[in-house]
Amino acid sequence: MIKVEGLTKSYGSFRAVDDISFSCQPGRVTGFLGPNGAGKTTTMRIMVGLTTPSHGHVTIGGHAYHDIPNPGRHVGVLLDASAQHAGRTGREILTIGAETMGLPTSRVDEMLALVSLDDTESKRRLRNYSLGMKQRLGIAHALLGDPSVLILDEPANGLDPAGIRWMRGLLKGYADRGGTVLLSSHLLNEVELIADEMILIGRGKIVAQGDKASLLSGADHQTTNVTALDNDLLTKALTDKGFAVTRAGTGLRVEASPVDIGQVAADNTIVLTDLRSADGGLEDLFLALTSDTQRDDLSEGAQA
Repeated sequence: MIKVEGLTKSYGSFRAVDDISFSCQPGRVTGFLGPNGAGKTTTMRIMVGLTTPSHGHVTIGGHAYHDIPNPGRHVGVLLDASAQHAGRTGREILTIGAETMGLPTSRVDEMLALVSLDDTESKRRLRNYSLGMKQRLGIAHALLGDPSVLILDEPANGLDPAGIRWMRGLLKGYADRGGTVLLSSHLLNEVELIADEMILIGRGKIVAQGDKASLLSGADHQTTNVTALDNDLLTKALTDKGFAVTRAGTGLRVEASPVDIGQVAADNTIVLTDLRSADGGLEDLFLALTSDTQRDDLSEGAQA
């Protein structure tokens, strides 16, 4: 379990992390989401003792990271896939890690196989690795000591679609076996597929947290696309209930939740052929909550 309490990090008058508190539970993947510069990496660096907090503290399994003996056996970390000696081979990097943690060299072969780096690739020097290969090696290093906690910063960077799917399955399986995963990313749609819990951060502050259902239930309204065998009859039934309805292609766009629309259709014996949310879901919610932190103008019709 990871527990963050009242964490603050200031650089002069600038607060990179501003009094945040949250926890990550065993058996769950927690997505740590925010725009670039939101404070994600600073928070994770504090977790593993690379940055000193101004206030507050972090414990992993009830201990500060620097108090954990042989921490690689308990906490797997990937903050920067390129932060290894560029002249060493992938196998050498893992072998040094295994020796440092007191692990048998057979563990190196197990991890190389797990992340699909073959014998030829493992003997290349890091400087000749693609970003995707560096990420796979970094994940192998994080898992080397069979830790109970994983802290990963943007692990999907550089991975192709097959690699992203592989990583998704790997981390989900790890959590299913009781591991604790904190996964940082600015790619909300990708994390949405794997995370059990999500923490949204902007300008160093937590702006929302919870599972997908609870986050979306806090949205001001929902918009739904729906098509019926008799759209005119459905339109009348919905407007009679006070819902705003507009035509959208061969169907309707309604300012209501799918559940509300389904209930109206059932009450009036109307057959629906399509019913789905028209909202951008968590992405729209996230952009709304962090709108003052976005670098780009996301307003409708903004000119390039």
